[in-house]
Amino acid sequence: MDNTALLQLAREVLELESEAILACAQRLDDSFVAAHHLLLSCKGRIVVSGMGKSGHVGNKIASTLASTGTPAFFMHPAEASHGDLGMIVSEDVLIALSNSGESDELLTFVPLLKRRGTRILALTGNPRSRLARLADVHLDSSVAREACPLNLAPTSSTTVTLALGDALAVTLLQARGFSVADFARTHPGGSLGKRLLLTVKDVMHQGEQVPKVHLEASVAQALAEMSSKALGMTAVVDGQGTLHGVFTDGDLRRALEQGLTSITTIPVRTLMTAHPITTTPDVLASEAAILMQQRKIFGLFVIDATRTLQGAFNMHDLLRTGIV
Repeated sequence: MDNTALLQLAREVLELESEAILACAQRLDDSFVAAHHLLLSCKGRIVVSGMGKSGHVGNKIASTLASTGTPAFFMHPAEASHGDLGMIVSEDVLIALSNSGESDELLTFVPLLKRRGTRILALTGNPRSRLARLADVHLDSSVAREACPLNLAPTSSTTVTLALGDALAVTLLQARGFSVADFARTHPGGSLGKRLLLTVKDVMHQGEQVPKVHLEASVAQALAEMSSKALGMTAVVDGQGTLHGVFTDGDLRRALEQGLTSITTIPVRTLMTAHPITTTPDVLASEAAILMQQRKIFGLFVIDATRTLQGAFNMHDLLRTGIV
């Protein structure tokens, strides 16, 4: 196969699968509404099961449901018949996936679950199949043809099933009022969770780690404090710890360019930046990062409602925690 033929075949696969999804979208009807309400009203958990490629798709559907506010897990049909059925109770709902609707592994235990009172949602490519007839609600995931040139390997059919699972997850998400904050709580370990959960208080230096000098300190004293705390800046405060200004490496450089000759006798308050940009402990660290980028500053001091100094952090701290 030359490169031209290769690209053409790849485009045909994508076009066939896209067409299959569009065809599925156009035939959605009250069955989808019923499936949505069946899952929304579930008092237990959603159990997803399927063999082979359907099983792999089912794993993803269960994962998407669980991460968007609908408790769910995947159960392998073979394991279900060897004891794992004990995990399913009458309050649960089973989502059974099978393109043919005749999967022996599923049909072995689905009737048993129905006798227990467990509700069944089936996604199959054959509305007249045994699995479709057993289900309380059936969604038609049929396709005109597989994207495989042999029309054998599950391709279009698995894509449609996956898309239907996503459609259910998203409608459930919306119905539950699932928010950005809720999403963050189910993804605390990733960079997204950090951006949505970590506050300035979680990343800032506190106590003795915060560089600060008194208003009457000299430039030399300010430089010594900056060197010892290694944040590239120091706060300038009064006796009550109220922030009056910030002195940075940039302030020193500008003073030297303007002819500063002595750092031991000049008070730091004459060179500091008064009324500096600050933040508060409860602000999201990601929002503070955006502020720093917009104002082209490397670090921020953290104050409370009375402008009392609470902490400090710089871009290195945000990089270390994975915020940026």
